Amino acid sequence: MKKALPVLIALLLIVIIGGIAFGSKLIDKYSYSKEQADLDEYFNLTDAAVGEMDGRLAIVLQDELVEEQAVAKNGTVYFDLGTVQKYFNDTFYVDKGERKLLFTTANDTVTAMFDQAGYQDRDGAHQTAYVVCYMADDRVYIAADYIRKFANFSWERYDRHLQLYTEWGVARTYNIGKKTQLRVQGGIKSPILRELEAGETVEFLEEMENWTKVKTSDAMIGYVENKRLTNLDTKVETPVTDYVQEEYTSVSMPGKVSLGWHAIGGVGGNDTLADMIKEGQGINVIAPTWFSLKDSDGELFRSYASAKYVEKAHNAGLKVWGVWDDFNYALDTKTAVDSYQILASTTRRQEMAQNMTATALEYGLDGINIDFEELTDETRPHFNQFLRELSVLCRQNGLVLSVDEKVPLNSANASRLDVQGLVVDYVIMMGYDEHWGGCGEAGSVASIDFVTGGLDRMLEQVPAKKVINALPFYTRLWKTEGAQVTDSAIPISNVEECLKNYGQTYESVEWNDTVCQNYIEWQGTSCFYQMWIEDAESLRVKLNAMSARNIGGVAVWRLGYGTKAVWDLVAAYAGTR
Repeated sequence: MKKALPVLIALLLIVIIGGIAFGSKLIDKYSYSKEQADLDEYFNLTDAAVGEMDGRLAIVLQDELVEEQAVAKNGTVYFDLGTVQKYFNDTFYVDKGERKLLFTTANDTVTAMFDQAGYQDRDGAHQTAYVVCYMADDRVYIAADYIRKFANFSWERYDRHLQLYTEWGVARTYNIGKKTQLRVQGGIKSPILRELEAGETVEFLEEMENWTKVKTSDAMIGYVENKRLTNLDTKVETPVTDYVQEEYTSVSMPGKVSLGWHAIGGVGGNDTLADMIKEGQGINVIAPTWFSLKDSDGELFRSYASAKYVEKAHNAGLKVWGVWDDFNYALDTKTAVDSYQILASTTRRQEMAQNMTATALEYGLDGINIDFEELTDETRPHFNQFLRELSVLCRQNGLVLSVDEKVPLNSANASRLDVQGLVVDYVIMMGYDEHWGGCGEAGSVASIDFVTGGLDRMLEQVPAKKVINALPFYTRLWKTEGAQVTDSAIPISNVEECLKNYGQTYESVEWNDTVCQNYIEWQGTSCFYQMWIEDAESLRVKLNAMSARNIGGVAVWRLGYGTKAVWDLVAAYAGTR
């Protein structure tokens, strides 16, 4: 027995040690971690995120920690322009060259200079207790208090972050039943964000099996055990409604617009007005192509304007919308014109808008038609700011403002049709050039699907009463010789004569249900010819589609190209006879 005792003791010690080890594992497995979370890492405020700029603040937007961040500087909170445009109001416009921040309303353009405590509007200069905006690392930052003049949101600042609200509704809340911890993830081993006291209120976000995602009163988002939550309740959030957007009133025509563009290649072209009016019976607006962007340094536009022309048109019962384009002068003189240089400069852009308005008033015009077709994606934001600024002047002076846009081929919004639909009076869809002169591919100028698809996409962003569809009063004769495809534009009034010159007759054309146009083709000696014809039959289909969409009217490119049959259709559509 004495010999066995040491063995028993050894075995007992082994059991005890094993039990302790096993117990330690159980304790470790089921015990709550006391590890504190790294809040800089949690809020993505590490050195990599901060970079060279101090005072960054994370943003909790509604109930989500977003990737964008704010900046605290001299006690003021700032957001960079991208964040402002994404979450608050995308109307803010920056001119880095002139160091200006602009915001254009329906009736004014408000301007703040970089690094200055104040801004200028129609009522004069205003001082602020903070610098309105500044630029750092090629980014522009705008003070939160200034942004609130033009957007409804609320924010509260904490040590490392902001709680930001741009929407309000009904929140579900819980009380903490017993002191516990808010953890980064659901699980007792997850690091602790902070302690939660008994009775503290948290906002419910998402429930899991044993844990619930919540947000605390200081905008910390994490997880709490379900057993610690009591007293489910609701709270109605109070919205911020301080900012009220000015109403964008429109200067519009009674009934439908029926516009005919009058192509004028020189001062002498004004003498053809009587012929154009005689042909285009059924139009209520004539739009002479008088003004073309000339250069970026000296005189802005070449002009063929005539006060007598306007007087005669008015006497014939027509409104006159002068056309300003960005291409005819360049085409006529073979001189490159860089519209970006004007539009990207606030001084030059606003000079152009004032020039247009003053010229329209000088000649007694009823409206301004903007036909800028050479815009690059880089120029587009500046062009839309130009339309905002010009619209203010037109609204103040009772001038109709219209803009010509190509057929939108998809729902992407590079042209910002939504902006145009808000600030201008009419957006004219140039419902042609599906296949254009020199494109090298034979096809229809304006098949029905091309037109209706474009209209439907435009109507997603522009009110129907502001949309005008422009019809092509021409077709193209396509000639294929080997691998080379060339074309020539043929007015509707000359189609039969053109066919006759090639030994063809109109009786030989066949209706194509796919494009809703008459089609003809023939083989010449060395060339293959094709024509998708615009005529009364094809235009009737387009006009019916326009009627079904109840849009604001019709335009025609161009006067001098039509026949009585097609003008009768236009007049019947617009109700102008």
